[in-house]
Amino acid sequence: MKALFRIFILCISMSSLAQVQTATFSFNPTAFNEDELVTITVSGVDPTIWNPGQPDNIYLWTWVMDATENFVADSPTNGTWTASNEAQKMTNNGDGTYSFSLTPDAFYGITGIEKLGMLVKAKDGTNDKKSQDFIKGVGFVIVDITEPQSSFKIINSGSDLTINAKLYFQGSSTASPGSYEVYINDVLRGTGTGFPTFSKTITNVTEGGVVKVVGTPLGETVFDEATFDLIIAPTVVTESMPAGMNDGINYNSSDATKATLVLNAPLKDFIYVAGSFNNYTPDGSYLMKQDPTSGKFWLELNGLVSGQIETYQYWVYAINPVTNSPSEVKTADPFSTLILSSYDDPYISANTYPNLPDFPEGQEREVTVLQTGQTPYNWQVSNFNKPKKEDLIVYEVLVRDFDANRNYQDLIDRIDYFKNLNINAIELMPIMEFEGNESWGYNTSYHMALDKFYGTEDKLKELIDICHQNGIAVILDIAINHAYGRNPMVRMWMNDPEGDGWGGPSSENPYFNEVAKHTYSVGSDFNHQQATTQYYTERVVQHWIEEFKIDGFRWDLTKGFTQNCNDSDQNCTNNYQQDRVDILKQYADYSWSLDPNHYVIFEHLGSENEEKEWANYRFDEGKGVMLWGKMSDPYGQLTMGYASNSNFNGVGHKSRTQFLGARVMGYPESHDEERIMYKNLQYGNQDNTSHDVRDLNTALSRMSALGAVSITVPGPKMLWHFADLGMENSIFTCYNGTVNEPGGTDGDCKLDTKPQPQWDNNWLADTNRNKIYNDWSRLNYLKINEAVFEGDYTIASGNLTPRIDIWDDNLPNTQLKNVIVLANFDVTSQNVNPNFPYAGVWYDLMDETGDTTIDGTTTTLSIAAGQFRIFGNKASTLNVEAFSLNNFTVYPNPVNSSFSINKDISNLKIFDITGKLIKTFNGYYSKNASFNISELKSSIYILKIENTNGQVFTSKLIKI
Repeated sequence: MKALFRIFILCISMSSLAQVQTATFSFNPTAFNEDELVTITVSGVDPTIWNPGQPDNIYLWTWVMDATENFVADSPTNGTWTASNEAQKMTNNGDGTYSFSLTPDAFYGITGIEKLGMLVKAKDGTNDKKSQDFIKGVGFVIVDITEPQSSFKIINSGSDLTINAKLYFQGSSTASPGSYEVYINDVLRGTGTGFPTFSKTITNVTEGGVVKVVGTPLGETVFDEATFDLIIAPTVVTESMPAGMNDGINYNSSDATKATLVLNAPLKDFIYVAGSFNNYTPDGSYLMKQDPTSGKFWLELNGLVSGQIETYQYWVYAINPVTNSPSEVKTADPFSTLILSSYDDPYISANTYPNLPDFPEGQEREVTVLQTGQTPYNWQVSNFNKPKKEDLIVYEVLVRDFDANRNYQDLIDRIDYFKNLNINAIELMPIMEFEGNESWGYNTSYHMALDKFYGTEDKLKELIDICHQNGIAVILDIAINHAYGRNPMVRMWMNDPEGDGWGGPSSENPYFNEVAKHTYSVGSDFNHQQATTQYYTERVVQHWIEEFKIDGFRWDLTKGFTQNCNDSDQNCTNNYQQDRVDILKQYADYSWSLDPNHYVIFEHLGSENEEKEWANYRFDEGKGVMLWGKMSDPYGQLTMGYASNSNFNGVGHKSRTQFLGARVMGYPESHDEERIMYKNLQYGNQDNTSHDVRDLNTALSRMSALGAVSITVPGPKMLWHFADLGMENSIFTCYNGTVNEPGGTDGDCKLDTKPQPQWDNNWLADTNRNKIYNDWSRLNYLKINEAVFEGDYTIASGNLTPRIDIWDDNLPNTQLKNVIVLANFDVTSQNVNPNFPYAGVWYDLMDETGDTTIDGTTTTLSIAAGQFRIFGNKASTLNVEAFSLNNFTVYPNPVNSSFSINKDISNLKIFDITGKLIKTFNGYYSKNASFNISELKSSIYILKIENTNGQVFTSKLIKI
């Protein structure tokens, strides 16, 4: 009985397994679109196995899938698995086949159909009464040209052309047998069949044009065609280019209808110039010639209209480039001074850049602007006398985040802000054409082109001119260690396996390394040992010095100028590299050859073995390279109120071994570090509740002392914009105002555009912030104008009461020759011994009247928490002579931002020279009170002063 039961179960199992049948599906037409009627025919299925005696009981079960075969939708008339809808019953053709006709988009009620899934089944499909699944692509046959691999092919005239192609049905990855025809300019040049690949070689091809491959599946009438452009390499004329030509645009000084273009393109076979002057359809007359000596390509353009804006690109071709490098690259000129970009230009304000030319319709990538007969800028200052390096107070500015309009006009409109602060140099973060608009600028793509997001070339020149008129030098931050992917010198020799026109440098690139030769790389890494790169770099230097009268460069990331390391060996990158020393000296020499007093500043932040060579280089000629001296961490410790790690001796040159002079540009803040005020508020010392550093006004009150122990140290100094107003916004502030510090899930937001509270909230009118501004202004004034600050110094730091001694024994005793700076960064008052070097009267140098003094024998001086004192053996000898009237003294006069009066008064009125009342100060003011007039423009004013006895006096006031 058990054996019989076992046999019964086996029979059931075998019967169940037999329900799934193998079906063969065919379609008429073989290929069809979603809006075309198709008849589905199935063979090899016997429905009587499912339902004995019922040969017509077969139903189509179908669904829609996407291209990757994910389910999209079922047929709305499938019915259920146990009861198929009669609407999908297939027709018995009487020959063992069954058919069903449908138009996919109408049948399924959707569009965009890419694939159909289907099977056939009994009306009740239980017990696997069904066939296997079948997938069918919707759409016609596809011809895929596999050789050539790009949309065009270049060959020499008379060469053979080999074409490989495959034929597919849409939605299928399997090649189909097919017949092929090959046409060149619609003339049949070859036929054949192929499976899986069709291959055809056409010999002795002498005509370029459009190559078309037509493929038809065997036994079908449907077909597809694919094309590529065939370019017959032209014969390049070898001819010496005119003397004196540089790479890029060479304008003809005597004929505004002409311009000569020069492009250095090693390993390239021929180049066309395509532009607005030929509707971007260049013929043989725009084929560039090749100079036999230099190998450079050149072309003289004729028939240009003086003053008319034209645009152009180079169309650069290589017949046999290295693997994954394109045969054709369309690019703007590497030496462009102005480019148009379809990516960035639509988002540039017309107020910032009026009459911005339109990007040429139908073109891709950047185009170069060419304009003959331009009117040169009329410089008001043609020979600016630069401040001495030792006296430099550099104000680092990111144009984007300086004011709301984010352009050069903002800086022009606030020139008084800089002048009243008594800085004598502005350093602009990179303004060369960078990718995108709202950037820090270090992702530079065109180093000679001005980025239009900040304004026009003439507006930048106006800013520089106004700065020079006000005694302020202009320094550019230049990122020429690297370039980004839009750079033409990257793209002309790029590795582009995706074929999308983007990629890093290829092995043929004459400017860039394939892999960076240092560990701090961003973008593509320049090879500064290549003569091509050296030429490019020096042209960039020349352009900004000669065309814009730029006074100096801050060279970004100078550690990257070596070829001796790799992208993973940090020790090598940080160690001494002779090639890096030599090439940077070469660039410094070139700068000085154009401008003997040019400022050369390196951001090296490395070991002193290289730094000392640059700092001392040509020092005896009054030159030498300035080095960035980052001291943000120790200064941050001080302002937060912590003694540990607060040694800031590195702010000056004497901390650097064998430095000959003041060549360290020390700074407590730069664009790259967290704001000191932010750290004060987040992490400041809270040991004393009455002086809680995390309280805003308390933290602000400590910033003047920060200036005292940084600005006064001999040697050039740098300030990061709005530190002088106690800017507390984190550098990691995001567009929406939140703060994402490094490691955050949303990125660190470091590069995001920042808010403008300094203007929106009128910080200059805030007493606590204005005090920082005025104190730093006074410190800057002393640093620049008093000779003693070019002398010797010692620093005693590493504690909360640091001391700086500054002296110059070469100065006479009748002058200010000794200065002592004392500060208290503790959270409680501290008694300090000033240890004056000799007896006598010592003057408080922050008192512009010279009235506040201290006896040189004093041994105990109380300094409040967060405050400082600065004393000199004489009052500042360069104070502007005070204007006195009936024992009233108005000082300083002339005035930058604020003045004081040495008597008690009840009110003060300011009139312009026409007698119009401009400003009033009402109420009691004690002597030496400060009156802020920073918002007034430079002019001569009349003061009307009433003292507490009712006496009225007038005085002239000069606002500078």
